[in-house]
Amino acid sequence: MATNESSNTTPAPQMTPAELSALASRLRNRAESVVLRDCPHQQTDLLAAANVIDQLVQLHADIRAAEAAADRLHSLLKLAGGR
Repeated sequence: MATNESSNTTPAPQMTPAELSALASRLRNRAESVVLRDCPHQQTDLLAAANVIDQLVQLHADIRAAEAAADRLHSLLKLAGGR
């Protein structure tokens, strides 16, 4: 059964969505810089990583929105005499 506890002996700090977005932006900027112009595979990898991070941040936001909607629905059902 899953728990909220990490299996790490030292808990790893979690990045916020804003920090993740900033990281994705830095990765994208690095990939698009002239420094990596002669390294197309690294550019592709950095852009792919940035896109994955952006998708995870969006998924996190979608989950939070769905959670809030479910909480509102639950409250309305309680007011209407439901469970």
